[in-house]
Amino acid sequence: MHEARDTPVKPAQLPRARGGMTRLAYLRAKTAGIKMEPLLRHARLTVDVLENPSATVSAQSQIDFLNSVAATLADEYLGFHLARIPDLREVGLLYYVMASSNTLSESLNRASRYSSFNHEGIVQNCIGNSSVGISLRYEGMSRHRDRHQIEFWVTVFLRICRQLIGRELKPERVRFVHVRKNVSKEFLSFFGPVEFGSARDEIVFPAELKHAPVVTADPHLSSILISYCEEALAKERNKRVDSFITQVENTIAPLLPHRSANLREIARRLGISERTFSRRLAAEGLTYSTILENLRSHLATRYLSDGDLSISEVAWLLGYSEVSAFSHAFKRWTGRTPRAFSARN
Repeated sequence: MHEARDTPVKPAQLPRARGGMTRLAYLRAKTAGIKMEPLLRHARLTVDVLENPSATVSAQSQIDFLNSVAATLADEYLGFHLARIPDLREVGLLYYVMASSNTLSESLNRASRYSSFNHEGIVQNCIGNSSVGISLRYEGMSRHRDRHQIEFWVTVFLRICRQLIGRELKPERVRFVHVRKNVSKEFLSFFGPVEFGSARDEIVFPAELKHAPVVTADPHLSSILISYCEEALAKERNKRVDSFITQVENTIAPLLPHRSANLREIARRLGISERTFSRRLAAEGLTYSTILENLRSHLATRYLSDGDLSISEVAWLLGYSEVSAFSHAFKRWTGRTPRAFSARN
């Protein structure tokens, strides 16, 4: 049986994360009596790392571990559930620098500027014009592998914003790149309307909240923290390295359902010529068709394993105009038809 291999990412390019959500997942699985060794081995983690609160983890290991724990516990909303647990102060420095701000807008700008303190691979950008909020993009790791990590962070972020302005605000919109067909009532009750399969990850609040005062504002603490954060940020900038391959994958994934994920369009969105694009892939020993094939293979097994989507819906999400074309491709990747794979899972 042949299965398309994942695109390799060099160890030096892998971003790090503080690992708070990994440790919460570890405790949840351990409490449930789950045998931890296989899950840790799959995610390239050790008990020593997870039981050391000051140790960072590979962001990709965090994604793999959350996915494994979610599957083992049969919890499709593991990241969301874990994000409802911790005291928000456990977010660390990022929480305090947000909480000492004067307004919600200032707090969001600080969250964007210093987000790498918690996670080097999720870059936040502040949305400021007619609305106020943040958008998120992945650097150095593949977005298509993740669901629980991003839902954890957006849930925690909304909890922080509610605490900062002292009321149960509802976002104007919440969007996720990954796909969910049947969304739980608990999830919708917390967020309000949510769009899945979007071109971007973002959470946006009404414009009138832009200058909403932060109830925990502290000018003196703010001054001290900003000075410290700027010094730490200057050191971090020299360490961050992005992976060109993951940039390509993250650009392709949202375009698949629209059948516009061709080489020319991806190169345009990355701001480089087609020739340069092909040359950079060749330097990694890859072609565009190889990356596209690997990405489709991974997404296909993910979607079919979830069980929420029909085979025709999966074919559409992957950019196939005909179910038969998808079925032939899937059998080439896995040695089974999509129907047989779904039945077994």
